Amino acid sequence: MRERYASGLDDNTAQQMTDLLNANLANVIDLTLDGKQCHWNLQGQGFIGVHQLLDETTDRLREISDTIAERIVILGGQPNGLTSRVAKDSILADYPTDITEVSQHVRELTNRYKQVAETLRKAIETAGEAGDEDTADLFTEASRIIDKDAWFIGANAPKST
Repeated sequence: MRERYASGLDDNTAQQMTDLLNANLANVIDLTLDGKQCHWNLQGQGFIGVHQLLDETTDRLREISDTIAERIVILGGQPNGLTSRVAKDSILADYPTDITEVSQHVRELTNRYKQVAETLRKAIETAGEAGDEDTADLFTEASRIIDKDAWFIGANAPKST
């Protein structure tokens, strides 16, 4: 194990946080890729608005990934964003490849955003209990962004009558 760099955290806590951060990094990277899969395959009414929105939300997910990875390095760990690791560790099932309609993609992607946000909220609690308020704060900000983007994407779903 490499020397820890986190000021005020013991090695065990830093390692626990590194593992927690890497688990969430896999989820955020997978969600980013799902967003692009959706972006590339949308068809139907409302296409252009959702298509453009997904460029913006994907950029925000990339920023979250970078922030998570940087925190891992600060704690003395190594971020692992390899596709094999993401495929193995992500909580998300494979994105369906048999849907095309905007409404189908909006529902699917919104549900995935909510899954990742739920995992981030659990991570906030875990980091807080471990005494790493900086990591808890990182997860809180990521959760806020993902919740907001889930709402933005979901607002494009047709209203039920």
